[in-house]
Amino acid sequence: ARWRIRSGNNDEYRVVSIVIVHGPHGSGHSLSTDLLSRLKQQAFEAGRTLELRACGALRDFVALVGSAKSDVTEFVLLDPGSLAPEMRAHPEAGLSKAIDDLRAPYIDVHDEFGKGLECCAGVHKPPVATVIINGNIGSSYRIGLRLALRRLENGSHGDARRATW
Repeated sequence: ARWRIRSGNNDEYRVVSIVIVHGPHGSGHSLSTDLLSRLKQQAFEAGRTLELRACGALRDFVALVGSAKSDVTEFVLLDPGSLAPEMRAHPEAGLSKAIDDLRAPYIDVHDEFGKGLECCAGVHKPPVATVIINGNIGSSYRIGLRLALRRLENGSHGDARRATW
């Protein structure tokens, strides 16, 4: 069954989604087109959509996390990539607040230990999970998506009061 959420005061429905917020990565450690296609197919087979929102700078990453707090987002996979040192150096950038303001649960996804969001001072909303497969971002995404889909399948998602079958 697909989850749908009422849009405003009208009877229009939109399919809710899982959002990937993807920061920059060094060569060979990025999300390939083939992997993204497979992840989208996996989400589709589970009755969900998957949307990639990629960026190259901390300011853009914060903005994309902030935009993921919409009513149509059920789950978020956060991958800051190589932005971790910048996140540590600039807590004033607002990433902690953007994460805390998310309405949906999130999973922290990485390909290298030490690049996690735990480095962000002031984050109060913990991730559902942190997935780190050293040197293999593809496996991290596959595991992260499976965890998100399983949690959604079991009914443990954001605002269940607004969802309908």
